[in-house]
Amino acid sequence: MTQGRPTIAAKTDPVVEAELDQLATTKIADLRARYRELFRAEPPKAFGPDLLRRSIAHRIQERAYGGLPREHQHLLDQLVRSARAKPNGRLELPRRIKPGSELVRTWNKRTYRVVVLASGFAYDGRTYKSLSEIAFAITGTKWNGPRFFGLRRASDREMGDERHAH
Repeated sequence: MTQGRPTIAAKTDPVVEAELDQLATTKIADLRARYRELFRAEPPKAFGPDLLRRSIAHRIQERAYGGLPREHQHLLDQLVRSARAKPNGRLELPRRIKPGSELVRTWNKRTYRVVVLASGFAYDGRTYKSLSEIAFAITGTKWNGPRFFGLRRASDREMGDERHAH
């Protein structure tokens, strides 16, 4: 273990590891210069030496060993767009429902149970592509399925998310 980082002999580059090790003793003025070089931007004023070191180390490793997988980067991009659109700046992670989970909704004094499948939803002996289809089957009117089953708040509709929830 070097500076709190696990080392994997077969996959690490000694030049990269040496550069990372040097960060621990690098002066803040030099850290700011290295940040500008790596990010092509001024470092945030709130970043002290610790955050500068962490940001720089991350960028060095990302360049040497690769960045996030595409699907993870896509999720982060979605989260950033969502956060920017929220007036209060609160960020909420999208919910992921695992196959096998059961969604329960009481409506008009009757309880309805839906099982999440890998490729859809099971309700009343049938398989449906979306929760909205099931909500329509239950109520006879068009509903946002995730909202009907309590997976989205009513205010999400104002953000334009309702059209994507099928």
